[in-house]
Amino acid sequence: MNRKLKLLFISTTVLTLLMGTNQVRAQAGIELLNARASHHFGADITFEAQIQSSIQIQEVNLLFRETREETTRVEKLERDANGNVRFQFDASQKIFPPFSWIEFWYQVTLTDGSAYASDPISYFYSDNRFTWRENKEGPVTIHWYDGDDAFARNALDVAGSGLLGMKEVVPLVLDKPFDIYIYSTNQDLQGALELGGHQWIGAHADPALGVVMVVVQPGDRQNIQMEIELPHELTHVMMYRSLGDGYARLPAWFREGVASMMEKYPNTDYAQALKIATNNKSLISITDLCASFPTDAGRAFLAYAEAQSFTTYLRDTYGVTRFHALTQAYADGMSCEVGATYAIGLPLSLLERNWSQSVLGQDATVVAVNNMSPYLILLGLIMFVPLWGAIEVLRGRTNRAG
Repeated sequence: MNRKLKLLFISTTVLTLLMGTNQVRAQAGIELLNARASHHFGADITFEAQIQSSIQIQEVNLLFRETREETTRVEKLERDANGNVRFQFDASQKIFPPFSWIEFWYQVTLTDGSAYASDPISYFYSDNRFTWRENKEGPVTIHWYDGDDAFARNALDVAGSGLLGMKEVVPLVLDKPFDIYIYSTNQDLQGALELGGHQWIGAHADPALGVVMVVVQPGDRQNIQMEIELPHELTHVMMYRSLGDGYARLPAWFREGVASMMEKYPNTDYAQALKIATNNKSLISITDLCASFPTDAGRAFLAYAEAQSFTTYLRDTYGVTRFHALTQAYADGMSCEVGATYAIGLPLSLLERNWSQSVLGQDATVVAVNNMSPYLILLGLIMFVPLWGAIEVLRGRTNRAG
């Protein structure tokens, strides 16, 4: 990794979290010994402990949740003669995402009515179907299971270059670590995502966790794959860390468009998809991509193509300063239309029309009619109802006159 990037990295201190065998200090005569968890990813999570007390124990409950969840699960446990408790959770329910943190604790009620809770214990729910290797520099850790040391070195260099490449558009927040997990096949990655309760194609980022998951197969094309996938997913992490809760308020087209814009090698199929959709008059309105992308694979691909092209047009046409203002306007909660007007001075519909003309070569009249069609239909309905009523009145008068 080059010297300039090293200067950007801020050294971090990672807190050591409790894992494996733990012992919680005695509390009112209660001792929690060897509290631990283990798992088979996507299958089960087993919680075990030994609980001793000088006063008879009436009830023991295990409480656990993924650290970002609001719901806490409670399981009543039975102690054996030695005070051991054990509970096996069915992880095939696909509740916990891969590489997330689970916290658990025990609540003990004694026969005298008093109740005590242990301190929470954090447990890392990794995709342990694979034996992961690690290579770290600054806040970036590469995890991989296929390929040699040079493969991981290459990934670190690409991650660093990707961060440097995005710093003019996306503020870099490097005071926290983040982890990149590289799968060697789509099947392996899809297995992780499906077992975590989600489905994506090709790559995924969990910005809140600081986790990036991509597919890169070691070989001649590994560098190209890395330079496409890593900057895209790292952009999501950086946007989240710079905007906080505002990240979730960004329009879908903007969030994915910025990430796609950071890829070193834009998808060459995007241009073809845009050309076909333009000729067929089947482009998706940018307004329709504010909340989410289509679930249909073909339409979703077109949505990514439009988002990448449109956000690039906005940055190149109106400059980085206004682009930052647009980012902040959306993060502050302004709507798609209002945010664009506030930051750039033009409503989203007009920006879309200008983009369609200058980038896609669409006829201005066609674009205007397409954008206005919903309003024209509504106007027609508004006018049609009173007109129909007037016709009925005249028809009634004619019948009476006859």
